[in-house]
Amino acid sequence: MQALIHQIASGLAAGGIYASLAVALVLIYRCTESVNFAQGELAMFSTYMAWALVLAGMPFWLAFPLVAVGSFCAGMGIDWLVFRPLRNQPVIAIVAASIALLIIVNSTAGLLFGHELKEFASPFAGLRGGEPYLSAHEIGVLLVTGAELLATFLFFKFTRLGLAMRAVAVNAPSAQLCGIETNSVLAVGWGIAAAAGATAGVLAAPIVFLEPSMMMSPLIYALAGALLGGIGSPWGAVAGGFAVGVLENLLGAYVVGTDLKLTCVMVLIVATLVFCPAGIFGRRSTSRV
Repeated sequence: MQALIHQIASGLAAGGIYASLAVALVLIYRCTESVNFAQGELAMFSTYMAWALVLAGMPFWLAFPLVAVGSFCAGMGIDWLVFRPLRNQPVIAIVAASIALLIIVNSTAGLLFGHELKEFASPFAGLRGGEPYLSAHEIGVLLVTGAELLATFLFFKFTRLGLAMRAVAVNAPSAQLCGIETNSVLAVGWGIAAAAGATAGVLAAPIVFLEPSMMMSPLIYALAGALLGGIGSPWGAVAGGFAVGVLENLLGAYVVGTDLKLTCVMVLIVATLVFCPAGIFGRRSTSRV
């Protein structure tokens, strides 16, 4: 029983990382109606920035907010430079641009930092109280992701900008007619998604080690969580991310082993798209023809 509780608790900690990345995917989906396949690579590059600052002697808890702010600005810049000109283009153009951005960022990180594994020390080494069910880093992950998700909820629920973002996501033309500057609001959405991705990358790096492809698997798990919960629902994506984290741990420990965990998650993605394309908490969209 202790081993089972440990696997569930550890899965919730991993799910916190997936939930953070899933929220970023949902924010971009609501802006573009497409998945940003470069989200993981942007998170990876931000993590390298945090690693470089810490390596230069900056305390982690100063480097982390600086990287989050820098990621926010970079996300807005990417929207302005790449995706705003594609806003009225077919979805395939946005998908192609995000895949191209994935390759560009991955190659740039490899050129600047190399492809060898680098150790990223956990900033939560001093935490105690979760043994034997949770490590210090896993406790820290749950605390940070919990605070992040709470801040996201409060932002969307109680701020004018958050309400404007919700209005634009529901119906951008109507929101624009009401006086909302949709381009600015969507740019802020890209910035928040980039900051959320950076948080996920920094939390994942002590577990998976730092290298240019470190976020490939977490991105797939996050996408599975977002689809399972509902790609149009931030709170559904959060629930899906935590569910995928627990499911991944239980499958790896008791069913298929570590080698087939990713395969099972891919099966989950296909099954969700076939049998419940809107996700558990998503809403089906209908249109008249």
